[in-house]
Amino acid sequence: MEGAILRTEGVSAYFGDNRVVHNVSLSIPEKTVTTIMGPSGCGKTTLIRCFNRIHELIPGAKVEGRVFLREEDVYAVDPMIIRRRIGMVFQRPNPFPTMSIYDNVIAGYKLNNFKLSREESNRLVEESLKKAALWDEVKGHLRRKGTFLSGGQQQRLCIARALAMNPDILLLDEPTSALDPKATTRIEQLMIELKETLTLILVTHNIAQAGRVSDFTAFLYLGELVEFGPTEQLHTAPKDRRTEEFLTGKFG
Repeated sequence: MEGAILRTEGVSAYFGDNRVVHNVSLSIPEKTVTTIMGPSGCGKTTLIRCFNRIHELIPGAKVEGRVFLREEDVYAVDPMIIRRRIGMVFQRPNPFPTMSIYDNVIAGYKLNNFKLSREESNRLVEESLKKAALWDEVKGHLRRKGTFLSGGQQQRLCIARALAMNPDILLLDEPTSALDPKATTRIEQLMIELKETLTLILVTHNIAQAGRVSDFTAFLYLGELVEFGPTEQLHTAPKDRRTEEFLTGKFG
């Protein structure tokens, strides 16, 4: 696909001998929101964890096939570099509990032993919190612990922490599943704003959410990529019976 920022060729993922992702090939267009959708346990999270090489951190886990970030083979590059370029936000908000809001935002730099001047740190913290639509709510409390925030604010803090590393891609693994409807709406608005400057890949089993925020949707079932295309087309005229059955609630 022209303008693809991330491309996979025949990616399979294993836990020991158990193959949970089967031969997935797809191209993710740049500066879009792409949803990976499907029922629970179909391999969605495992697939995106192959994109930034987090899957291989699990003992016995392995990946076959190839992943390219702007035509560079992800598996031929230092994984720490890849994880900075492909950030990740997890299902449950996970600010570092002993760190302040300020230190949470620049935690990636501290953990990677990057030396930042006070001026650089201040700029990064403010910019990242503004991008995550959190600055106005926390600018007077930057030295308080991140855990002092509400669940939705904590998730936006985690997004700010990922954005501070200036990634090309942000992976979001069911980022609103632990949040209330109001906080969910705020995160969804944020995703739409963020695609102006970076590419987002969202894992969700929430069909309505995929319809609201994503430009493209991949439907995964039992570890296989069943269908991939523009979200509106997939939702209104799916090509595969399994996609249609999932969308109409016959399983999931």
